[in-house]
Amino acid sequence: MSDPVLFENDDGIVTLRINRPETRNPISDPDMIEALLQALDRIDSDVSVRVAILTGVGTSFSSGGNLKTMGEHGGINDSLPAQTRRNYKFGIQRLPLAFEALEVPVIAAVNGPAIGAGCDLACMCDLRIAAQSAIFAESFVKAGIVPGDGGAWLLPRVVGFSKACEMSLTGDPITAAEALACGLVSQVVPDEELLSHARKLAQRIAANPPHAVRMTKRLLREGRNSSLNALLEMSAAMQALAHATGDHKEAVSALLGKRRPTFTGR
Repeated sequence: MSDPVLFENDDGIVTLRINRPETRNPISDPDMIEALLQALDRIDSDVSVRVAILTGVGTSFSSGGNLKTMGEHGGINDSLPAQTRRNYKFGIQRLPLAFEALEVPVIAAVNGPAIGAGCDLACMCDLRIAAQSAIFAESFVKAGIVPGDGGAWLLPRVVGFSKACEMSLTGDPITAAEALACGLVSQVVPDEELLSHARKLAQRIAANPPHAVRMTKRLLREGRNSSLNALLEMSAAMQALAHATGDHKEAVSALLGKRRPTFTGR
């Protein structure tokens, strides 16, 4: 079989493509989970990477769980409930933890349906833009299950509690336009322009000092769960690190000199 995730690094902007178009890019199979985890680790450990784009090959972003394999022997749903619990913990639940720990900003370029765990995968990313044909559904209830991948934590933080309840309890899909209205995505663009818009957004992020970008992302992530006092303490510590970088000195010099800065990650 071809690689579950395609990895491309173009001048510090990494594009990850979920590569199971024949089954609409499910993410619950072990090989896909491992491929995504390895890709995230590769991104995080490479200081030259400024930003990442996550999208799907074909016409789907991700169909979420692979219903055809979830109940098979060796699938996530074991005959022993205690083992099913472990399968989630040491399987798909590693993904939201990896995205939460990742310092590099990730843009979800949602090129088609993002269903169930696929919708949650988009929510694991930091920014989301959608093609006009994209749809989103927190559809676990339609299959008689619950969001086992952390969706009940992720979705309310993106769209708010009331909209998350509506999406999760009905399981009904929403259009890209509706996703824009509720804040699930920040842009809706023509299908054929999705990746070009995603790359333009990535370039705007990548133009900034890389350490400042990574630390800013970390503060934004931590701010969702920290007290104000704790976040102020972390902000002061990270600000001390930022002040000591050459990129900070270059940014100030460029601003005062009214010229374009050159950031090196130093």
